[in-house]
Amino acid sequence: MSNKPTPLSGFPEFLPSQRTVEREVVATLSRTFELHGFGNIETRAVEPMDQLLRKGDTSKEVYVLKRLQEQDESRDKGMGLHFDLTVPFARYVLEHAGKLDFPFRRYQIQKVWRGERPQEGRFREFTQADIDIVGRDTLPFHHDVEVTRVMLEALGKLTFLPGFTLQVNNRKLIQGFYAGLGAPDVEETMRLIDKLDKMPATEVGKLLVVEAGLTDEQAAKCLELATITTTDDSFVEKVRALGVESELLEEGLAELATLINATAPLNTTNVRVVADLSIARGLDYYTGTVFETRLDGYESLGSICSGGRYDSLASDGKTTYPGVGISLGVSRVLVPLVQKGLLDADRKVPSTVLIAVADEDSRADADAAAQQLRAHDVACEVSPNAAKFGKQIRFAERRGIPYVLFATDGGYEIKDIRTGDQVPADPATWTPSDKHDLTPHVVSTGSTTGDDNEEKK
Repeated sequence: MSNKPTPLSGFPEFLPSQRTVEREVVATLSRTFELHGFGNIETRAVEPMDQLLRKGDTSKEVYVLKRLQEQDESRDKGMGLHFDLTVPFARYVLEHAGKLDFPFRRYQIQKVWRGERPQEGRFREFTQADIDIVGRDTLPFHHDVEVTRVMLEALGKLTFLPGFTLQVNNRKLIQGFYAGLGAPDVEETMRLIDKLDKMPATEVGKLLVVEAGLTDEQAAKCLELATITTTDDSFVEKVRALGVESELLEEGLAELATLINATAPLNTTNVRVVADLSIARGLDYYTGTVFETRLDGYESLGSICSGGRYDSLASDGKTTYPGVGISLGVSRVLVPLVQKGLLDADRKVPSTVLIAVADEDSRADADAAAQQLRAHDVACEVSPNAAKFGKQIRFAERRGIPYVLFATDGGYEIKDIRTGDQVPADPATWTPSDKHDLTPHVVSTGSTTGDDNEEKK
């Protein structure tokens, strides 16, 4: 009987070189968020169950925390692992409001746990990266624009990833449209429209009539609205051409047009923002701007970056804390690409130099040379054995280490094993001429442009 462990579905793990890819993504996001003044926080992994269930029907997703040897079976039933970072953040704002300055700008990159069926891009343990701006009682709309711009800039710096399309809509626009149309149940209409990325429009149309109480003509108008997608503010006239009027609709049109025009300069071949009036976001706490993002070539992964404006997610009964935020599913983006072998690091270890060992009697000298290199931030390791130098070089090659340092009668020489060049070197001062060699770097080992037909189950 084999003792080899079996991988646990839904809990992905990275090899060291793959972890380099994830760390580079996290570092790039963190640098960008901090450049825009967002402070980093980390919330506890556990929240009370009444907090976790505030979003609605999420009980099936929550991992309940329970101590194995607990004698009192009732003690730990009230706690569970957080399944996103928004609910813990709402609690965090309420708990620490007296110590925070508003508008409060936060970013958070942390693991979350969700008890859903594992599939490509969906896991039971995964990393999310969130940014939010929260105000006290009021939060001007320009912060919606700011959050959008920050995430666009951050995604644009991840040049080794496929491109991103950030789809933006406004709940005021669609709610105002449905209300002006005379929909008997605006919330149900919005919930059903949100299914358009999962089922054909004809099926959604039938549900709008049967479950939301719309007439065939009203359902057709709702579906027509959802087909409008533009890269500029031309959507405004297309919506007005549908002949529906309401004050809330006009407010939503104005906000969305402002956002689209303000973010237009950030559009590149790799990152684009579009007005997509099919985006509704099923969660009922969104009140204005809503975001969803698709990864080019991997549309079957669904939205990998989503969020929006929420005007009353957090409240202590006296004060309301409105906010706007957007969340990137780091694991949802990276794990499929890494597992397919499309992204990796150019070496398996952080070491820039391997210190060769002529014999075991000289290991102390090799250790001393290594410490000299490390003293000025050159990562290195000492050869694990005193094999022939050819074998030590091949050991470095397998790990991707670009340089090998040898002791000579007069001091040391360093060899670039990629080119064969070997020159004298002082471990106390040597650094690679190409600073790129100081750290591992992400490389695309294949085309990261996916074929969505291949992606679909």
